[in-house]
Amino acid sequence: MKGTTLQAHARSRAAELPGANLEHPFGPEWEVYKVRSKVFMLLTEVTGEPIVILKAAPADGEALRSAHEDITAGYHMNKRHWVTLSPGGSIDKGLVGDLVTESYLLVVENLPRAERPVDPDTFGRVDCGTVR
Repeated sequence: MKGTTLQAHARSRAAELPGANLEHPFGPEWEVYKVRSKVFMLLTEVTGEPIVILKAAPADGEALRSAHEDITAGYHMNKRHWVTLSPGGSIDKGLVGDLVTESYLLVVENLPRAERPVDPDTFGRVDCGTVR
C-alpha cells in the first residue's frame, strides 16, 4: 500500500470513531488523533515517508512485527506499546482499519467509565444471536 493511501485509510477510519479528534500539538507535520485528550494515532512524514503510529497491546505488537515487514516498533514512542505502519506490500486496507480501531479501544478502555464515548467491550461487535 502506498504511503498516502495508508494514511488516507487510517484518517478515514479515525473519522468514523465516536469522540475522535484531530489536533496538531507538535506542529503541522504531525497529525495527532485523540479520544478524550488521550492519543491513539499519529500520522507524519518526518521520517521521509508517510507513516501511521498506533497503540498496540505488547503481545499483538510483537506478533504484528513478526508477520509484517512493514510494521515496526513505534517511532518515537514506547516500543512495547506502539507500532509504526510503513508503506509497502504487506498491509491492506482492512488491517489498517482494524489496527486503528484496536488502538482507539485500547485508549478508551483506560478512560474513566463516565468519559468513554463507547463501551470498549461491545463497540463494533456484531450480535450473532437469532433474529426475532
